[in-house]
Amino acid sequence: MPHRTRPMTALLVFTGLNIVLVSTITPVYDFICFLPYWERRRERRRQEREATLANSPTSR
Repeated sequence: MPHRTRPMTALLVFTGLNIVLVSTITPVYDFICFLPYWERRRERRRQEREATLANSPTSR
């Protein structure tokens, strides 16, 4: 065998990396989802939707 495998070291590195990634996902998610750009876009789309509903003839 050309090199020795170290399953315990590999397991610890893998687990440590996953812990780091899991602990950083919440701030990254919050940063991406709550950017002012998305808030402005959401508000603009809401206003456009309300304007469309207000201008459309109500034929019911």
